[in-house]
Amino acid sequence: MQKFIVLLLAVLLLQACHRDHTPYGDNKTAGRYYRIRGMQMYCEVYGQGRPLLMIHGNGGSISTFSRNIGYFAQNYRVIVADSRAQGRSADTRDSLTFEQMADDCADLLDSVHAPRACVLGWSDGGITALLMAIRHPAKVEKMAVSGANLWPGSTALVPAGWHDLQKEYAVAKSGAAKTAAQKQHDKLVRLDAEQPHIDLGQLHNIKCPVLVICGEYDIIRREHTQLIYNNLLYANLWVIPRDDHYTISEHVSAFNQRIDEFFGKRFHE
Repeated sequence: MQKFIVLLLAVLLLQACHRDHTPYGDNKTAGRYYRIRGMQMYCEVYGQGRPLLMIHGNGGSISTFSRNIGYFAQNYRVIVADSRAQGRSADTRDSLTFEQMADDCADLLDSVHAPRACVLGWSDGGITALLMAIRHPAKVEKMAVSGANLWPGSTALVPAGWHDLQKEYAVAKSGAAKTAAQKQHDKLVRLDAEQPHIDLGQLHNIKCPVLVICGEYDIIRREHTQLIYNNLLYANLWVIPRDDHYTISEHVSAFNQRIDEFFGKRFHE
C-alpha cells in the first residue's frame, strides 16, 4: 500500500511538472496590439510552422484556448486574438456582427504576415470561421468548427439554452445597462439572440475542407451541425460522445489530436 501511494504521488508530481503554466491571454512576451479596422485588437502568437488561427466564443478571450495552444504551438504558428468587443480588444460602438469579426480575422492574418491559415473556431468562433471562409476564401486553408449554428432562435439552441438567452435578451433590449461593462455584455447577448444569418447556399461556396464538430449533448441543436455538414463540399462530421458544448476542454487530448490529424491530411482526403 505504501509503495502504491509513493507511486501515485510520483505520477501526480510528474503531471504537475508538465502542466502548461503559460499565461495565455496575459503574456507580455507573446502579445501585442494591432490596428484592425478601427480598433486595437489584442493578439498573441506562439510557435512556428503552418499558421493556425484560433477564434474563441461569445464573451471569451485568448485564455479560452489555454488547453489547446501549447499542444499546437509545437508544430504550428498559433495566432490567437481577443475578438472585437471582448477581452482586451475594446470596441465601444453599439453594434456587433459576425461579419465584422470575420473581416477582423482576415485583416489580422495580413497584420501578422500570414497570407493563409488553418482555422479552429469554437462556438461563436465557429460561426465567425464559417463567414471568414465565405467572405475571404483565399485566407482559409482548412477549418475545424465546433458548436456553430446558422441562424438564431429556438430552432438553433436546445430549450434550456434558448430560455436562458431569452431572459438575458429581455434585459439587454430594455436598455437598463448603466456601466460600460454592462453595455458590452448586452451587446454580446444581442449578437447571439439576433444573429447569425447564414444561408445554406453560402455554405456551398466554401471550397476548403472542414471538420464539423459538436458534442453529443451540445447546446446547439444537432440539426444545425448536420445542416452545416450536409451543405459543405468537403466536410467530415465528428459528434463527440458524452461531451457537451465545451468540446475544446472536455476531452482535450482527443480533441487536439483529432484536429491535428485533420489539418495534416491531404486536400479532399
